[in-house]
Amino acid sequence: MNADELPADVRAAVISLASDGVGRMPAAQVPAGIRRSASFAPARRAKLVGRQIVEAVTTDDDFRERLAVQVRAMASATVTALEGEAEIPAAEIARAAAVAYLLRTEGWRDVVAGAAAAERHGRGGSGERSAAGVERLNAQLRQAQADARQQRDKLRAQIDRLKHDNATLRRTLGQTRVELKDALSSTARAAGELDDVRHAADVAMREAAAEARRLRARVSDLEGASTAVRRVARDDRDAEVVRLRLLIETMMEAASGLRRELALPASSAFPADGVDALEPGPASAASQVGRALLSDDPALLRRLLELPRVHLIVDGYNVSKEAWPSAPLEQQRTRLVAGLAGLVGGKGVETTVVFDGADLLHTPAVPSPRAVRVRFSPPGVIADDIIRQLVAAEPSGRPVVVVSTDREVAESVTKMGARSVASAGLVAVLGR
Repeated sequence: MNADELPADVRAAVISLASDGVGRMPAAQVPAGIRRSASFAPARRAKLVGRQIVEAVTTDDDFRERLAVQVRAMASATVTALEGEAEIPAAEIARAAAVAYLLRTEGWRDVVAGAAAAERHGRGGSGERSAAGVERLNAQLRQAQADARQQRDKLRAQIDRLKHDNATLRRTLGQTRVELKDALSSTARAAGELDDVRHAADVAMREAAAEARRLRARVSDLEGASTAVRRVARDDRDAEVVRLRLLIETMMEAASGLRRELALPASSAFPADGVDALEPGPASAASQVGRALLSDDPALLRRLLELPRVHLIVDGYNVSKEAWPSAPLEQQRTRLVAGLAGLVGGKGVETTVVFDGADLLHTPAVPSPRAVRVRFSPPGVIADDIIRQLVAAEPSGRPVVVVSTDREVAESVTKMGARSVASAGLVAVLGR
């Protein structure tokens, strides 16, 4: 509320109280505009700079609060009445409103409004009406004071709760500080232990590096010693070779010298010349000893299976359909695999049977003994191609025997170095 809005008697009381209070204040607390009037008499000060003092009260809260300290001391009875300890007389309404305005006590606006109403009633009514108005204003003031006390009690309760919460927070803060201190101590100890571990790790790494250097030096020494041993062994071997060569040359020269010593004549005879020739005659068992075996002769297959590390490759359906043409394919496969297992079992013969699976969606199950490998050609691929791949996969020089009556298969595997035997030979060996 601006000072100009105050009732005239309240404003005059404000100027009087403020002027007296300025005279009691230290010069440093007085605004510069009215500081020079601090030494004046209160009435003269109020007359000369009263307006400036009121404006300073309105605009400068710090000045008003410092001035309120002086006013509280000068008008203690009125302050007590305003705070609810006593009733304010009608003649003191304007002064009480001025004190409430300067101190900003609780309900000061109601007090100022009551003073304004009392002033209006004083100007326009009789003494009885003024007394009634004053009584009504006092009642309003008492109600305002009661409300202010209730509000003050409520605020005090809130302050007590805040104090309790503040105490709880202080205790919690203290506990937190202790826990933080303990945590910092633990962290410091952990950091110390970590430094010890790091130091130990560094020492271990240095020792490991030194040991690695020693081991590398040892390895280098051993490599040098090994090189020296190999060099000595090579020198010894070279010396031995020289001695053996010298011995061989000595033996050859001794043999040449012995031949010259004995004067042996050159011979043109050969061991085969001493074998009597047989006269041509009727065919007999003896005359067939040296004949070539045919590809379907079971004796040829038996001899071939006696070769070391031989690989027997069988065109499955080519043989089974010749041996058991009326049997179902499943029975043909089972009988052929079982017969081959009995033929090659225990002889160390690698055996592979290839059945045609070009038109099959699913490969049938065939009991496969340990000595026999069973293969089906993939969809779209005939068994003949798989047989050629098996032959091509073998190293040069290994004996490979392919059993098939198919002329193209026989010719192709023969060019690849394998031996071809007709299916009839294997059928005869199996005994059907």
